[in-house]
Amino acid sequence: MIDSKNLGFSNNTQNTFNPKPGSRIYFVGIGGISMCGLAELAMHYGYPVSGSDKHLPPRVSRLTEQGATLYNTHDKSNVISFSPDVLVHTAAILPGNPEIEYAKEIGIPVVSRAEFLGWLTRSFSKVINISGTHGKTTVTSMLATIMIQDEKDPTVHIGAELPEFNSTVRKGSDFSLLVSEACEYRRSFLEFRSSTAAITNIDFDHVDCYRNIDELIDVFANFTEKIDDDGTLVIPAFDHNVAATITQMIKIRISRSAPIPKIITTGLREDRFLLDGRSPDIYADQIEYIDGFPSFDFWVFGELKGRIALRVPGKHNIYNALTAAACAVANHASTESIIQALNRFSGAEGRYNVKGTFHGATVVTDYAHHPAAAEATLQAASMMPHNNTWVVFQPLTFNRTKILFDDYVRVLRPCTHVLFSEIFSDREVNPGDISSSMIADRINELGGNAEFYPNKFDIIDRLNELAKANDLVLILGPEDIRELADDLIKMP
Repeated sequence: MIDSKNLGFSNNTQNTFNPKPGSRIYFVGIGGISMCGLAELAMHYGYPVSGSDKHLPPRVSRLTEQGATLYNTHDKSNVISFSPDVLVHTAAILPGNPEIEYAKEIGIPVVSRAEFLGWLTRSFSKVINISGTHGKTTVTSMLATIMIQDEKDPTVHIGAELPEFNSTVRKGSDFSLLVSEACEYRRSFLEFRSSTAAITNIDFDHVDCYRNIDELIDVFANFTEKIDDDGTLVIPAFDHNVAATITQMIKIRISRSAPIPKIITTGLREDRFLLDGRSPDIYADQIEYIDGFPSFDFWVFGELKGRIALRVPGKHNIYNALTAAACAVANHASTESIIQALNRFSGAEGRYNVKGTFHGATVVTDYAHHPAAAEATLQAASMMPHNNTWVVFQPLTFNRTKILFDDYVRVLRPCTHVLFSEIFSDREVNPGDISSSMIADRINELGGNAEFYPNKFDIIDRLNELAKANDLVLILGPEDIRELADDLIKMP
């Protein structure tokens, strides 16, 4: 059992959630990647668990196999049946949920997923939180692989399944180290304590929470305030928005006479830290690509430590690897472990996964749904050996699609052929004024080649006509569209 009040670790957040040992915990939205993982950790620590979700994906079998009762409807009768001591809900749950309303009515404490994860961060002596608009899952997965390689025995929380332990979470033997993703959606990561934090990059996103990039910079600066006074912050040397965040952090810390965390910068050898012009502390040099997979010399504080050959493609994964390596260095992992782990790391679920073949074409899926992430993935794919590329794309959330409309058009118009599915959102009501068809129409107006399919399964029929041997079928977007890959590779 965990009792973070008795562990003596700092709480520099406003989060006071601390369930008693043996508390019965009910998760609303338990089918979500993070929620399912947190429920699994709760069961590992001896807390009875139940929960509900309108869609219960296969991953929840890890919970039912351990005795959890799950429901595929949201109804107060579920709460009555389980009789929980606390109810945890995901940010995706819409207002008026009957289970949450009933819990409040009868006095059951209701906390967010972020508050629950924040409690976990206060329960470990060292906590490495990976934040940023893009690359969080990959960096967290890389770092987890490194720390396991280095026998640090971390507890891990990731936003995707990692083959290293066939789950989204891993329970360490004690409370010495937690490696976790830290998401900025609805300011969730402000609940988390860090001994080491990383910011991979900052790009405008989560438009339902933030009005502009300045608000995002502000909230990331507040996130850095949750780093222990003797902690470490890992950042890219070249990111202007991150540099603005660091400037704010320094001002805030000076204003309250607080120590400034140690800052480790990462990048390529030619990059320069925007605040002082110096080279990155940890950098890549002599970069080469073989069929899209990069290799590079690995430099740490002016010393060449060896060469890393990644098994995940694209330039963006060099930056991801350097961020993971810097966090590992800050937590005393050996460079041998870093190199060995990164050389064998083959990716997390939903991040450039080669699923199989369809008519001799290679089928790849990736979560890339933001224009910047899609651009990086398309660039990586262009370096892989293939003939034609057939891109299947599904935007995620209506508000994001509306605000970033021009960016979607800019990134996807150069593609040879794009097949759009309708926008997916499980946390918004359809406003009726935005559709994937509008992106497709605009691309075609600009001379591109795009098609729109209201029924995503019709895309399979179209690919049946298009895909040939040695082509690449690249399916980008949330899990809803990536599931098509399983249907494709099963076809004769």
